[in-house]
Amino acid sequence: MSVIRTICVYCGSGPGTDPAFVAAARDLGQILAENRIRLVYGGGSLGLMGAVATSVLDHGGEVTGIIPEFLTDREKKLNRAQEIIVTLDMHERKRVMFERADAFVALPGGCGTLEELFFVLTRKRLGLHAAPVIIVNQRGYFDPCLQMLERCVSENFMDARHGRMWSVVGGPEDVVAALGAAPSWSEADAKFAVP
Repeated sequence: MSVIRTICVYCGSGPGTDPAFVAAARDLGQILAENRIRLVYGGGSLGLMGAVATSVLDHGGEVTGIIPEFLTDREKKLNRAQEIIVTLDMHERKRVMFERADAFVALPGGCGTLEELFFVLTRKRLGLHAAPVIIVNQRGYFDPCLQMLERCVSENFMDARHGRMWSVVGGPEDVVAALGAAPSWSEADAKFAVP
């Protein structure tokens, strides 16, 4: 695995109902800063997005925020970030976040977070990248999503080897170790087709 210098974190622009989600976002931010891993994220200052980015900055780390123009007020663009990229739309935001990252981490969030997670999984499945994808299943938040992925395998829409495209951890303290232990993913894996 190549050296991970930049991680894209997908997470909610709201805090959710469980304070543990915000605490985990803050913990992840501190961990990234302490490991000198730059954060790439959605650019807002609210919710889990704001918590992870602010924590990175508070602990001396570096942040790149990528936010569409129409969300700069709604999600309260984080002006403290060392780099802010304002995109034309959500599609460009997603593309630039993808291009800037060496690995991807999903924290709890809504439909945007899920879309971004499945965007990188689909691209990995198609052989367009081989970067680690880590799902932080804090308090079982992603259990239904993971069950759906298992259903895709059991119904033969995916092969069991496709389950190697992501790793699941219970909390932010396990993310860095999971990056080092992420299963390899090759072009041959991507070309494997379900009969």
